[in-house]
Amino acid sequence: MSELYDKTYNPDVLSCLANLSNDEVFTPPEIANQMLDMLPKEIWSDPNTTFLDPACKSGVFLREIAKCLIKGLEDEIPDLDERLEHIFKKQLYGIAITELTSLLSRRSTYCSKYPNSRYSVVEFDSVEGNIRYKRCDHKWYAKRCVYCGSPQENLDRGDELETHAYEFIHTENPKDLLPMKFDVIVGNPPYQIQVNEAGKGLGAIPIYQKFIEQALKLKPRYLTMIIPARWFAGALV
Repeated sequence: MSELYDKTYNPDVLSCLANLSNDEVFTPPEIANQMLDMLPKEIWSDPNTTFLDPACKSGVFLREIAKCLIKGLEDEIPDLDERLEHIFKKQLYGIAITELTSLLSRRSTYCSKYPNSRYSVVEFDSVEGNIRYKRCDHKWYAKRCVYCGSPQENLDRGDELETHAYEFIHTENPKDLLPMKFDVIVGNPPYQIQVNEAGKGLGAIPIYQKFIEQALKLKPRYLTMIIPARWFAGALV
């Protein structure tokens, strides 16, 4: 029987997810772990370190961070149940980009899309846990969003469709969303917003830099995100 388990391919479900759209591009677990490996090793044994993913899609970053903390805090908090309560309620936070990805992220992180249920790895008082989602609207001025630059004619389309107004970058002060100090901000934000049909002028505008700018306002000790390399050359295209 043991040979069967050794030879059976049991893939991580997060490595098998298909991308839902241009902005909902899921990060493979191995890439997430490569990013986390760049952080100082001592943070995994520090019970006061706080983490934020401001663009949750599959929840892979929070899930992998939880794994590192569960191992790293063994000596600091020996009791497993107490350790889980501390990690999930006091160290891990996320902001989802859509309602669907909020459910995916909670399922991956808490083992239940409803973290106030008995099926959650720890039980919260709310249905969100520490992974929030709030549907936002663009703020239009001169037919463009003052936050992300999207044209009003493309994205002012009613309540029945996704707005692509991501909460983290559609506020002047991100501290208003989660008024606390974050030591580590990590994620893979949406790169762009589609504004025209293919072949009809400018097809998309970049927004990944806005996630970085907002993250910097929170003054984390460490910031690691997946972004296009062209940004380093000053090319926001």
